[in-house]
Amino acid sequence: MTGGQVAALLASAAGAGAMNAMAGGGTILTFPTLILLGEPAISANATSTVALWPGAAASLYGYRREVREQREWLARLVLPSLAGGLVGAVLLLRTPPRAFERLAPFLVLFATLLFAVPEWIARRRGATSTPREESAGRRAAAWIFQFAVSVYGGYFGAGIGILMLAVLGFLGQTDIHAANGLKNFFAMCINGVAAAYFVVRGAVDWPAALVLMVGAVAGGYGGARFARSIGREKARVAVVVIGISVALILFFQKSRVPI
Repeated sequence: MTGGQVAALLASAAGAGAMNAMAGGGTILTFPTLILLGEPAISANATSTVALWPGAAASLYGYRREVREQREWLARLVLPSLAGGLVGAVLLLRTPPRAFERLAPFLVLFATLLFAVPEWIARRRGATSTPREESAGRRAAAWIFQFAVSVYGGYFGAGIGILMLAVLGFLGQTDIHAANGLKNFFAMCINGVAAAYFVVRGAVDWPAALVLMVGAVAGGYGGARFARSIGREKARVAVVVIGISVALILFFQKSRVPI
């Protein structure tokens, strides 16, 4: 591996870690970088998942105070996150990712629009709902949607953070920092089980993964601190901007990245 390749991997991973901490979509930086450096698509996807997991853990540490107060949310969605991540990882190594790649930009764009709406709705209602106030049907719908997001996350993963923010907004969580902390925890669950499966199946390029991990940890922790420092409103705007950007990049990449 040349110095230029190491630099490209570090830069893409740092950017990916910061994006994942603030909203999600970091895979769209590391996956194409690995492809451009000659990595086969399936191996690139698996390597990216394994490499970005430590960054998710680092960004979660940056939100530890917010997450500590959200135990009910954690208990509600942790099971579909783990189960879906494993299912998606199994599907990745058994089927080509073209179908998910085509669907990804639409999911991310739709989820970004959903994420922009909940706080406005809450203001119109004059109150913010909590998990306990939701109906059984709404809770079931959120569980199913989180499972579907997690399957996609284990399979390819670009934009799952924004999709999960949409789930949390649907349930009434309008505190951007709490939502980001929860999203990072669930992403860690999804990518953790997927990464474990990829490692067991020998699908990871370890030299590239180790370089990516260094950049992802730095970017993940720094991104969480940055999101908290700029305040709730600016962080929300940043999430929407990142979401639209992710969707546009995925629309462009789906016809250019070899599968």
